[in-house]
Amino acid sequence: MLKISGNDYFINEINFADHIDESVVINKELSESIIQCIEQLIQYFNGERRVFDFVINQDGTAFQKRVWTELSGINYGKTISYLELSRRLGDTKAIRAAASANGKNNLAIVVPCHRVIGSKNDLVGYAGGLWRKRWLLEHEAKIMYGVQTLF
Repeated sequence: MLKISGNDYFINEINFADHIDESVVINKELSESIIQCIEQLIQYFNGERRVFDFVINQDGTAFQKRVWTELSGINYGKTISYLELSRRLGDTKAIRAAASANGKNNLAIVVPCHRVIGSKNDLVGYAGGLWRKRWLLEHEAKIMYGVQTLF
């Protein structure tokens, strides 16, 4: 299950939820941005969409936003290591900071933090759980290459 939050102008949260929190208000009148987000996520899960084009916005530091921009540049069905991510940011010593910013991404799937893996091609760190990360990577590989399992 996904928790999606936003307003009439943008989406600011897409996170995995293992159960429905009774204290969360579920708006029965969905904004156009949330409807567009839901439709595009359905297309993604059906293998019909690789790029999202609804408006997103998440608060963060300048560095976090740089990381999230880099994440958005990782192509569908591809992965990079945390070291490569820090290299793309211009400082391999920033690997831990980049990993931390990656973990603070509030727009799961759309800002594809699941596409960042360990230097030894191992699955490491994912706020939604490693089993979800594996599933997302396998889903994209299956759509992209016809491959069932990568990890």
